[in-house]
Amino acid sequence: MVGDSPLTKVPAAQAFSRLSVLGVGARVVIRYRIEGGFTDALGNLTELDERFCTVATKRDEVRIDLSRVVATKGVPPPPTPRSRREAPDSGS
Repeated sequence: MVGDSPLTKVPAAQAFSRLSVLGVGARVVIRYRIEGGFTDALGNLTELDERFCTVATKRDEVRIDLSRVVATKGVPPPPTPRSRREAPDSGS
């Protein structure tokens, strides 16, 4: 999500601490600053160190500088895809 918000920056050490508790492999959403606003990365946390984290999103792996993070949280697994219903038999 990109947009204006009064969110304040989370210290990198705090972002690291929060993500460490969740652990690599956890499904997370991370809101971070970009030029002109904020954006979110939703996916599995694949790498984490004191300066950067990497999130495997649906489209790509996103490397995020922890100094740009404003919010983090763990999220549940994605819903399982629904199976397609077959069209009713037109009978003959």
